[in-house]
Amino acid sequence: MDSNADPEDHMMIERSVSQTMQIDPRRARFPCCIVWTPLPVISWLIPFIGHIGICREDGVILDFAGPNFVCVDNFAFGAVTRYIQISKEKCCISPHHPASYRRENGRGQDETETDILTWDDALRKSTQEFQHRSYNLFTCNCHSFVANNLNRLGFYDGGWNVVNLAALIFLKGRWVSTTSMIKSFLPFAIVSALGLFFGGLTFLTFLAFFTFLLVGWFLLGTYCFKNLIHL
Repeated sequence: MDSNADPEDHMMIERSVSQTMQIDPRRARFPCCIVWTPLPVISWLIPFIGHIGICREDGVILDFAGPNFVCVDNFAFGAVTRYIQISKEKCCISPHHPASYRRENGRGQDETETDILTWDDALRKSTQEFQHRSYNLFTCNCHSFVANNLNRLGFYDGGWNVVNLAALIFLKGRWVSTTSMIKSFLPFAIVSALGLFFGGLTFLTFLAFFTFLLVGWFLLGTYCFKNLIHL
């Protein structure tokens, strides 16, 4: 009887896993994904900067949204517009190959998380850590939280920070729909058109200066002053 039941049980388990891993934007379920949405005002001026989160195996979104607060299943700045689904095969989260990650901000030594066995275990540990972190847009933000998770997961052997994470979602992220793409770029197009009409060269100078300052801050804080941006 056991020999007849085992194949059926195995098929049921495989069907359940495949259903769990399906992306469902209507229910805001993005299993094992990094997700992104534009930020008010900032994304209107610099459209490649936005709010980011990471999802559990059941698709529930986790995002660092404020001091000592990780939001669960309620993405802080609206619906997801872009996502990247991560293959677990590219992560080191098995008991035979424990995830190792290095704190990029230099505040700690290399750590081997021998008790991390699953994707959700890694996310749970990062969530617990960031529930005791102060939020700061410039030094410890949503990108810090996701980078911490990816390093703990050992995704591509770690080394993630706020800069290469932002580049990853901007270059490799998939749009949820055409409407999502319009939602992300339309405010930027409107603000740019109005700025050029009323301000002309002055507006372009301001926009270039603002972009240079913001991007430069994160580049310097990530690669030159490694204690500045917390992970």
